Amino acid sequence: MAAKERAWCVVVPHHPTGARLARHRLADDLADVVPPTLLADLIAVLAELVGNAVRHARPLPGGVVRVAWRLRPSADGPRIQLRVTDGGAGTGPRIRTANPDAADGRGLHIVAGLATRWGVERDGLGQRVWAEFEPAPAPRPDLVPAG
Repeated sequence: MAAKERAWCVVVPHHPTGARLARHRLADDLADVVPPTLLADLIAVLAELVGNAVRHARPLPGGVVRVAWRLRPSADGPRIQLRVTDGGAGTGPRIRTANPDAADGRGLHIVAGLATRWGVERDGLGQRVWAEFEPAPAPRPDLVPAG
């Protein structure tokens, strides 16, 4: 029997504890479904996206942030999308240049480096920041590294 697409959605407080709650829920839901290295990347990206929502955006009604993930099995491995929805901010998320002494400003570099792609969608209620993870290409035995 083929694996089915699965989706999860959780609402967490618009508070620093929200990122911790989201990380733990994601880990519980996907620990037996995805490889440990992918799970570590998913947890890092989700923590960054929820942390950014708490630090830089308004909450959704009720003082919350909505967090969701979708797993699409494929022959090559799992395809996963993370989504974090908040009440929006005056300016949207963007990659910044942080000097070496800056305490922050590197989070979306981490997201861009770990995810296959990421982006932002806005609607009348706020904004959704998403990150997608595609399976790594299978190694090709006919290619040999140079050197």
